[in-house]
Amino acid sequence: MSRYLGPKLRITRKLGTLPGFTQKISKKKSRPGQHGGSEGGNKKKLTEYGIRLEEKQKLKYNYGLTESQLYQYIKEARRRTGVTGLILLQLLEMRLDTICFNLGFGSTIGQTRQLVNHGHITVNNEVVDIASFQCRIGDIIGVKENQTSKKLVDENLKITQRPELPSHLIFNKDKMEGEITNHCAREDLLLELNELLVIEYYSRR
Repeated sequence: MSRYLGPKLRITRKLGTLPGFTQKISKKKSRPGQHGGSEGGNKKKLTEYGIRLEEKQKLKYNYGLTESQLYQYIKEARRRTGVTGLILLQLLEMRLDTICFNLGFGSTIGQTRQLVNHGHITVNNEVVDIASFQCRIGDIIGVKENQTSKKLVDENLKITQRPELPSHLIFNKDKMEGEITNHCAREDLLLELNELLVIEYYSRR
């Protein structure tokens, strides 16, 4: 399945706020579809499977992943020692496009993915154009040394409204580069999610 290219507000009305997916907010409060109901009206009750499915969909849309990509991250999280749900989130937060989003290089993960794909972003002073590139602690994330790249990111930094920088990142505005000092802390995650339900969703696969 390819990445979603349809109306984004329809997705956020269904799943709630997705910071990495879109910064827009719908004026409509009801869920989309015939079972959404009017504001304050009756809503279709979700099954346990439906609740797990929606939590999985939050991850998928927020980080811009295909189904197969997300499942690969699930399998990798299972292989590693520790709490599977937390490891899954840390893997996703260590993606290059997500790191750039958290640094404020773009207003959404989709926008920073485009910056990476077009060769505007460097890791340890080397251009990396793979959005899913897995960064490591100690990596320096910067902007390619040319006027076009610097201008693009500088304009995005001015208009991007980002909450306080996550505790695992340090940003030098003058050099326009960030450093990864640790794995992300669970409380720093912008997305409201119950990752345990995502693990349960894939438990039979």
